[in-house]
Amino acid sequence: MAPPPICSLYCHPSARKNPLHLHLVTDAVARMILETLFRTWMVPAVTIRFYDAEELKPLISWIPNKHYSGLYGLMKLVLPSILPLSLARVVVLDTDVTFSSDIAELWALFAHFSDKQVIGLVENQSDWYLGNLWKNHKPWPALGRGFNTGVILLQLDRLRQSGWEQMWKLMAKRELLTLQATSLADQDVFNAVIKEHPELVHPLPCVWNVQLSDHTLAERCYLEAADLKVIHWNSPKKLRVKNKHAEFFRNLHLTFLGYDGKLLRRELFGCPSQLPAEAEQLQQAMAQLDEEEPCFEFRQQQLTVHRVHITFLPHQLPPPQPHDVTLVAQLSMDRLQMLEALCRHWPGPMSLALYLTDAEAQQFLHFVETSPVLSARKDVAYHIVYREGPLYPVNQLRNVALAQALTPYVFLSDIDFLPAYSLYDYLRASIEQLELSSLQRKAALVVPAFETLHYRFSFPNSKAELLTLLDAGSLYTFRYHEWPQGHAPTDYARWREAQAPYRVQWAADYEPYVVVPRDCPRYDPRFVGFGWNKVAHIIELDAQEYELLVLPEAFSIHLPHAPSLDISRFRSSPTYRDCLQAFKEEFHQDLSRRYGAAALKYLTALQPSQSRA
Repeated sequence: MAPPPICSLYCHPSARKNPLHLHLVTDAVARMILETLFRTWMVPAVTIRFYDAEELKPLISWIPNKHYSGLYGLMKLVLPSILPLSLARVVVLDTDVTFSSDIAELWALFAHFSDKQVIGLVENQSDWYLGNLWKNHKPWPALGRGFNTGVILLQLDRLRQSGWEQMWKLMAKRELLTLQATSLADQDVFNAVIKEHPELVHPLPCVWNVQLSDHTLAERCYLEAADLKVIHWNSPKKLRVKNKHAEFFRNLHLTFLGYDGKLLRRELFGCPSQLPAEAEQLQQAMAQLDEEEPCFEFRQQQLTVHRVHITFLPHQLPPPQPHDVTLVAQLSMDRLQMLEALCRHWPGPMSLALYLTDAEAQQFLHFVETSPVLSARKDVAYHIVYREGPLYPVNQLRNVALAQALTPYVFLSDIDFLPAYSLYDYLRASIEQLELSSLQRKAALVVPAFETLHYRFSFPNSKAELLTLLDAGSLYTFRYHEWPQGHAPTDYARWREAQAPYRVQWAADYEPYVVVPRDCPRYDPRFVGFGWNKVAHIIELDAQEYELLVLPEAFSIHLPHAPSLDISRFRSSPTYRDCLQAFKEEFHQDLSRRYGAAALKYLTALQPSQSRA
């Protein structure tokens, strides 16, 4: 899902004829989200320039504002001062608008401005500025009903020549002598200026800003108009606003959110445009693949650049703590049911990458909003990686989640594991006791993995309870019956009696779940689908001389589920297993180039994997 204004700008059938230059005023977090979005979505014929909102705040912080938008709601006032002087015209949009038409039609309205008109606005579709909504209601001065600033056409060159900066500042200072604060942010100041200088405004047709506020009179517009152009969700309730026709407009808005975002990668119609450099390189690499090669499907998936939307939902940054740990995992739609249980087991921050279609992203959004457990957690960062291709890009997903972890340490887990209730606190205490931060010790803390074959069982509250379940046959060491070499080096017999962390050595096919510093090596993205994705990462950690330390009181338990499509293909397809073997050998060749003779020890790991029953 692209942010709604962006998607509605691009996805309209007639809207892909003109290149766009976006000027985005953002804070640092929003800039990172948007840079990732535009880089990975590779939309052609779009250029972007960012402006730091923190640098603009001092220019308007002297204006008291009651509006929920805070200082951000005043920043449109300074756009003529901060935008490039070479820019003569600009369309200014709030982020809560939905386009149902081509923005080029809106741009064409500049041609209707008179010589003196410098601002294009739609009339405010409520009685706010008439001052009769309640007793003692005192709005800022406005011409009639005033104008709404959710959609603005600014003739910047003329605006600067007219002395805009001095004009709005004098007006704001004068009105603040009696009104104390703005109620509708920049809109109040724009209207006060227009009240005194009505020649500056060019009224726009109402269809270019259909306002769905709490006291909207927009029905007068859309009942008569044949073609609505822009929907403006200018109530604090946004999509939850209640009015007679809100459901119709919500459905229109949600239609854009459900579109396949790959549509945005289309070239412009009738307008040859340069592809983004990344897209051009990708096309060249894809063209060099041999479709007859047995591993073509794997090679194609490895090259795929997935669209990514980091921090898909509102997220609070964790307070800085020197030993804090973020749980990192990835999942697809069929594992959503694990999230609530995981939140109950892990009270700390999480960074989760979800592999979804655009439509599934909307289902996920609804799932979180309707879950009391998930909606209450603001320290869980969800990152959407949009589905493309037949193989699950497991390590690419892990890398997205890992890159967005904000604590000094990360617990690299899988979504079908539930950690011990006490694990979060125990890991932080262990990091502190082992002095990993102060000694800058390169260590990977191993969390022993277990499994149950029962869909319902009593989760152990301690190591002692776990050992009781283990001895009773209700729990097993993870994959002991089908892939024992994956976790055998953890040495479960020693773990039973251990009172202190102990060191273990790397061995072929070892793939424990570990806690490592956030700047640890990334996962190798060549491993897609099933097989060797974690094994390769542990090899990389060992090659970089990370100690493997098993924690004596830590544990995590795997819950049963139906096998994934990729593991089914691994078990049934010799070609699948042959391709995996080829990638293992390529991986070792890369290790040899980077680590020389030290990589020889990993040759034992290259034995062909046997099918896991």
